[in-house]
Amino acid sequence: MSSTMPKPTTSEGPLSPAGSAEEVTADPRLDRRVRRVFSASEKRRILEEAATCTERGSLAGLLRREGLYSSQLQAWRRQAEQHGAEGLEPKKAGRRPSKDAKDRKISELERQNAKLQRELALANGLISLQKKAHELLGAALLTDDRT
Repeated sequence: MSSTMPKPTTSEGPLSPAGSAEEVTADPRLDRRVRRVFSASEKRRILEEAATCTERGSLAGLLRREGLYSSQLQAWRRQAEQHGAEGLEPKKAGRRPSKDAKDRKISELERQNAKLQRELALANGLISLQKKAHELLGAALLTDDRT
């Protein structure tokens, strides 16, 4: 038995990638699904409804109607138990920043402090240079006046 499948053909011969007898269009129903985001009030409502489900199969019907998985319901219950009402607020997608606002402010202030330290060292060096130049020129001016 051969494990390879026969190549598709048309009445004009084998299909080529460049052109085919029929144009294929994408089915919009098969497009990539968008992730659903539930507000805290929606989550609370669904959790309250789930708590009232006492008949056998009524919870499964609720999950089907809302388009949820039981794991989502469990996660929402856990969030509500651990963090209360604010635990049900939708979380921002993506990686969490490595620094919070306070740490970013501290880093910014440290950079400014380092810059000001460099400027101060430069200014002190220039002042020292001016003093030495004044001492040398002042001494030279005194010797020129005596002659």
